[in-house]
Amino acid sequence: MMACQEWPEPVIRVQALAESGLTTVPECFIKPRSQRPINTTLVPNQAKSCPQINININNNDNINIPVIDMKHVYCDDKRLREETLERVSEACREWGFFQVVNHGVEHELMREAREVWRGFFHQPIQVKEKYANSPLTYEGYGSRLGVKKGAILDWSDYFFLHYLPSSLRDQAKWPALPTSLRNVIAEYGEEIVKLGGRILEIMSINLGLREDFLLNAFGGESDLGACLRVNFYPKCPQPDLTLGLSSHSDPGGMTILLPDENVSGLQVRRGEDWITVKPVPNAFIINIGDQIQVLSNAVYKSIEHRVIVNSDKDRVSLAFFYNPRSDLLIQPAKELVTEDKPALYSPMTFDEYRLFIRTKGPSGKAQVESLTSKCDSN
Repeated sequence: MMACQEWPEPVIRVQALAESGLTTVPECFIKPRSQRPINTTLVPNQAKSCPQINININNNDNINIPVIDMKHVYCDDKRLREETLERVSEACREWGFFQVVNHGVEHELMREAREVWRGFFHQPIQVKEKYANSPLTYEGYGSRLGVKKGAILDWSDYFFLHYLPSSLRDQAKWPALPTSLRNVIAEYGEEIVKLGGRILEIMSINLGLREDFLLNAFGGESDLGACLRVNFYPKCPQPDLTLGLSSHSDPGGMTILLPDENVSGLQVRRGEDWITVKPVPNAFIINIGDQIQVLSNAVYKSIEHRVIVNSDKDRVSLAFFYNPRSDLLIQPAKELVTEDKPALYSPMTFDEYRLFIRTKGPSGKAQVESLTSKCDSN
């Protein structure tokens, strides 16, 4: 199945809609009732900024995804190191999400990365349209995921770019304005790749595998894939009717997210509840993708998440996707396959796998669950 060359309908720029002063959400953005942001655990100050949302406020400030201090991973204190590794392991097994602090990336670089992209999204529309994307590669300035005609759309715009392998990196396709953007993002990408390698090493050790197992399964340092999607969530007049990003698990290996520290929006599924993540200052949010679920034979699971929008404030986040090389077969590690727990997934390349979300858009956990059924039928 080939990727589509064009979008099935005229592209709607959500930021332009928001800035037009409209007071109601167009019908094509209104989610079915079962998908609207209700039965939500929010921190109290966010509830005040989203008065239209029908929510269950939980005043327990301890409800958050785990926070891991990475300085303890490399310290001389063996007990602290082992405790930290265990906390990462527990977060991967129980949550699929965690935040990291003292991760080695300069805080000023993190701030600059957010600000240059905020600067891009506030350029005149004619500047942004020069980078308009297509579903063939998704690279560039976009406003929808999936090519299903008549789909209910998400309340967001984005910019998608390739970072690795270097053969796919074309800075001419990256925004020229603000003038510092290309240099900042090149440096930012380099640092995030290093961070991703350290986290994959920790995950490999915790799974009882060689410390370079996951990195090598992704293709090694020279061949792994990496890309960046910068999300812009404009303020929304009716945030109770729509979502910034529909529920999904990430199709790739691992996501390293730089959140907007001023506006919460990311929600993680926890049983039947949606937990709103409270970003810790100068932290990255890490989440397991479908490919690590497959490689770990479901010891680690990718978790559904979504993004709610705000009636008063725009929000910017940078999602760096750390992925396997596109043509490598991904399958459960043989060390994690036993008689008691046979391989749950059939081999599939990442290229074959991600075509699902590029065609259908965000679809909960439907994609990775379909692999289990295929394996059962073999």
